[in-house]
Amino acid sequence: MTTAQMTISPRAWAELVLLAFIWGGSFLSIRIALNELGFLTSVAHRTGWAMLILWAYVLFRRLPIPKDPGIWGAFLVMGLLNNVIPFSLMAWGQLHIETGLTSILNAATAIFGVIAAAIFLADERLTLRKAVGVSLGFLGVATAIGLSALLQFDIRSLGQLAVIGGTISYALAGVWARKTLGGLPPQVAAAGMLTGSSLITIPAAWIIEGPFSLALAPQTWAAVAYYAIIATAVAYLLYYRVLAMAGSGNLMLVTLLVAPVAIVLGALVLGEALPLRAYAGFALLALGLIIIDGRLLQAVQYRARRA
Repeated sequence: MTTAQMTISPRAWAELVLLAFIWGGSFLSIRIALNELGFLTSVAHRTGWAMLILWAYVLFRRLPIPKDPGIWGAFLVMGLLNNVIPFSLMAWGQLHIETGLTSILNAATAIFGVIAAAIFLADERLTLRKAVGVSLGFLGVATAIGLSALLQFDIRSLGQLAVIGGTISYALAGVWARKTLGGLPPQVAAAGMLTGSSLITIPAAWIIEGPFSLALAPQTWAAVAYYAIIATAVAYLLYYRVLAMAGSGNLMLVTLLVAPVAIVLGALVLGEALPLRAYAGFALLALGLIIIDGRLLQAVQYRARRA
């Protein structure tokens, strides 16, 4: 019997795009925070504040809190895969490689996500259409940022390897979440995950980088507030909603949208010029997403048969 495959509904697409806009601004905020904070301390701020906000929300809504030790163990693994490893590796990597190259490598999460989902999840097999769509989308991101940035890739660069390691961890996290946390309310799953990650990041940052200081510059606090509250607490509520609606492989497509969003935000907020290559990249990205979604292609085929 053929297992029904996960698809992306219009609502899931809308929330996926919103998530991309939120995470598209996180590169800038994290880089600002790293001017004053160590990379582990910046991650501890991100997971710690977001955890407190989400648990306050869970208690306010009186949502059921899991009592099964196995669920809390799953939270710890999820926090490691989806927060501790990728946040730390990518924050450290941003200190050593160009932002454009970081964004391109981060977009590879979609590729690893589809592959991981195809290996571990029966309802997310790797179809030819999905493989072609993801490849086109990744090429679109690379084109929008500048294909010349790819020429700077050096497998010996620890910074680049760190970012790639983060993307693989993200991909595995999506699969782990579907297998172990799919039955939980999104708010509880996000709060539990951030609790697991905070239990690791806060002691590690304290031991390695020293006691935390609250005497930070206003721009540092603004950056921390954005990536902790908006890009983590709010974003992970959306993350788990889209995961439930569309599956882990489709969820990873958000990384294809993040880099172009960052370019657009830079043009609108900072007055940066949007290069012509960005439009070509957006066209390739749109084509890839259309192919992955499949509905437009099915509509064209249907009309062709009816003609």
